[in-house]
Amino acid sequence: MAGERGPSVQEEHAPNSICFGCGPANEKGLRIRSFRSEGGLQMEFAPCEEHQAFPGMVNGGIIGTLLDCHGNWTAAIALMDQAGDSEAPCTVTASYSIRLRRPTPYGVILHVSSEVEEIGDDRAKVRLALTANGDLCATGEGLFVAVKEGHPAFHRWN
Repeated sequence: MAGERGPSVQEEHAPNSICFGCGPANEKGLRIRSFRSEGGLQMEFAPCEEHQAFPGMVNGGIIGTLLDCHGNWTAAIALMDQAGDSEAPCTVTASYSIRLRRPTPYGVILHVSSEVEEIGDDRAKVRLALTANGDLCATGEGLFVAVKEGHPAFHRWN
């Protein structure tokens, strides 16, 4: 998926980000790569051996990080598009929750999809789903807010 599609939204809008989940510049991070889709974003992720909670199953914290970072980027891109801007605003997580619906298997590609449920001038509520082998393993939702100059995260993507 990633190679054929060109740069991800993270690589395009925040190539120097060191975020553990989505920072292209964090060599020890997950380095997720999200791409535009109908009404949101989508991504694929291949968990590494160290991402297991127990043999054969992905750790819930890794799943939460995938959904959190992917949801944050879904909001940033939606806010950018709504404003007609060429650069994504720096967004942070105000709240998010996940529901682990079944164990998520290690050794297969995980698929995460997202869509915006509500959008305001500086915030978006996002719905998320993670599947493996076609089975729904986790769902989530989050509220992500664009920050302004003075917030500690404001320049984090530069």
